[in-house]
Order: sequence, then structure tokens, then C-alpha cells
Amino acid sequence: MRRAGRAGAPPAAPGVLLAVLAVLSVLLGTGTAHAAGYRYWSFWEGSGTGWTYATQGPSLVRPDDGAVQGFRFAVSEDSQDAATPRHAPDFAKICAGTPARDGTKRIALVIDAGSAADAPSGETPPAPRTACARVAPDASSAEALASVAEPLRYNSSAMLCAISGYPRTGCGEQVSDQDRGAPSGSASGATPPADSGTVSGSGTASDAVDTSGGGPSAGVFVGAAAVLLLGVAAIAQARRRRG
Repeated sequence: MRRAGRAGAPPAAPGVLLAVLAVLSVLLGTGTAHAAGYRYWSFWEGSGTGWTYATQGPSLVRPDDGAVQGFRFAVSEDSQDAATPRHAPDFAKICAGTPARDGTKRIALVIDAGSAADAPSGETPPAPRTACARVAPDASSAEALASVAEPLRYNSSAMLCAISGYPRTGCGEQVSDQDRGAPSGSASGATPPADSGTVSGSGTASDAVDTSGGGPSAGVFVGAAAVLLLGVAAIAQARRRRG
């Protein structure tokens, strides 16, 4: 009978280990925050092949006559995830009613305020529109935008926050999947890709690193360690009983 009792003991150890692993998985999983990204106006440069995410801010870009520039409001994680303007970058069509004039240049602009899913709570995005800006030969994309889409709003860091008054509040705030549609500023404060709509144009999408504690917290690790120690103790006790 004693030998039979020993034979029944070993399954207890793997069972305890599996339970420990399951608890650890739950604890570590709940400690991770899945951010949807940042709510902001991204800046694009158009060509015959489509849209390219701008590598500089609109105040640094001084496009030639015939260029197409795009602005898109959406929630995105970085430049690889950013939504493009939903209108073809067709200069001939956008500026068809604006003839060339000496001493000026024409910049075709596509302004896409995005979808309701990306809008701050209580706001409705205006319909996408195009405009042909006639500006001075040395004008920047920001100046071209200002000539056709006022009022513009910038924050203290000179980041473009609103075009034609949209959105009314907020500026590049970080949002999670649950926060989509929440009031601007309700999510944790953060900075979107610096080249998206920042007047200074400095930085790249890779600069937008979330340091607000999105990973597992210290408390989670302490709890997980405690569970692991209890599991190890239970396994050791089971082995002593078998001995």
C-alpha cells in the first residue's frame, strides 16, 4: 500500500507547475497596455504613385509649383501604421481652376479629417476636401495650408493640432483601443511622431517611444515571483513525500 501511495504522488508536481505557469501567464498578460497609437494630423507628400509619409514637418518643406501635399487626421501608432489621405494626389484636377501666375506657385492640398472612429468624443469630422493654394515662390507647406484652411491651431511645441478648427481640443494625445472616441486629453499625455505635423519638422516616427509604463508593473512581477516561489515549494514538498 505504501508503494501504491508513492506511485500516486508524481502527477501532483506537474499539475502544480502547470497551475503556476497559468497564473504567471494571466498576471503578465494583464500588465501589458495595448495602445492604439496617437490621435494627430499626419503630413504627406503626393506623387503619381500615391502618398509618401513626409520626413520633415510642413514648415521645413518648400514644395515646387505643381506639388501635392496631404494632411490626414487619424489614430495611428507610427509612420508605418498611419492612414493616408483618401483622395488621389492629382494636381491637375485639384488646381484646374487656378491658372499659373508669374511670381507665385501653386500647391495642391488634400485635407482629410478622417473617420468618426478616430474623432474625439462629441466631434464630427468634416468631409475631406481639396484646395489649390497660390503662394509666394519660397512659401512652405505650412504657409500654403494657412492660406486655404484657417483657423490652424498649434501647441507650445509648434505641433499642428487643428486644421480649419478641427478638432476643437487636444493635440497628439495617446489613445488606447478603449479610448477611441474619448474626449481629447482623457488618455495619457504623449507625443506622436514628431515629423507628422510639427512645424519644426524635427525628429522621426521612431522618436515617439512610450515611456509611460505600458509594460508590466513592478507589482505584477513581485506577485508573479511570489506565485512562482509557492509553486516551487509545492513541488519540493511533493518530492519529499515521494521520498
